[in-house]
Amino acid sequence: MAISRAQLVKELEPGLNALFGLEYKRYDNESAEIYVTESSDRAFEEEVMLSGFANADVKAEGQGVSYDQAQETYTARYTMETIALAFAITEEAIEDNLYDRLASRYTKALARSMSNAKQVKAAVPLNNGLPSVGTYKSGDAKELFSTNHTTIAGATKNTLTTQADLNETSLEQALIDIAAMTDERGLKIAARGVKMIVPSANQYQAERLLKSQGRTQTADNDINAINSMGMIPQGYRVNHFLNDSDSWYIMTDVPNGMKHFERTPLTTSMEGDFDTGNVRYKARERYVFGVSDFRGIFGVEGA
Repeated sequence: MAISRAQLVKELEPGLNALFGLEYKRYDNESAEIYVTESSDRAFEEEVMLSGFANADVKAEGQGVSYDQAQETYTARYTMETIALAFAITEEAIEDNLYDRLASRYTKALARSMSNAKQVKAAVPLNNGLPSVGTYKSGDAKELFSTNHTTIAGATKNTLTTQADLNETSLEQALIDIAAMTDERGLKIAARGVKMIVPSANQYQAERLLKSQGRTQTADNDINAINSMGMIPQGYRVNHFLNDSDSWYIMTDVPNGMKHFERTPLTTSMEGDFDTGNVRYKARERYVFGVSDFRGIFGVEGA
């Protein structure tokens, strides 16, 4: 239904001092701190996890060498979604408005809605992949953050065995667990945490943990080992679209982790209707957020 003069009564009469409510600032493209963006020209993209070989065996003198097999393990599929929003304004509302250029004001509001939707969708894997929610699955059919991601060699994890709030002990344990990650055949992969993602409620704790020279919340005169060793070299970033105020995440240097495929960039269009005189405005884009290798991120929901 088009926006008509009935929704803009005050803008049709003298005496109005100000219009407000559409001038709010918006957060930056916070998803860019989590995802690697790639372009796509398909309805969906697939990425396949390959297993390497197991640990090499000792070959006894005079005996034949042992053979191993590599294989595909699981497939991560990214199905493009179309996100769109539109509005229409009657020609009478445009003609009779005394104060505002409606098209300019509401197209900005349209862009804000599209931007907000993208950031909300980008946070879905992190929000819904936490152990207590578990509705977002990685390619191995386990919740994204799990202590028992299935591999050929057994299991590996990308969350704490016992969920804990962000503090010195839990952060150190997360970094230890990341360093212990293994591939599909149980070989160590030398993973390292490079950046922390936190909700706004956790940013003060993250600031203290990563930037203090001494240990936090203790009277001991010890150095802050995380800071001194440069364990999270890219520091932390705040994501305002995370639902759990106690959650925290560590991006690792494992490649092909969090992926954002852009099928069609944001486009806007406008057209008038000959019969009614209404003017319609639409914004549209196609993209998808997801994860290929779960080892690319370590997530904790807090105690």
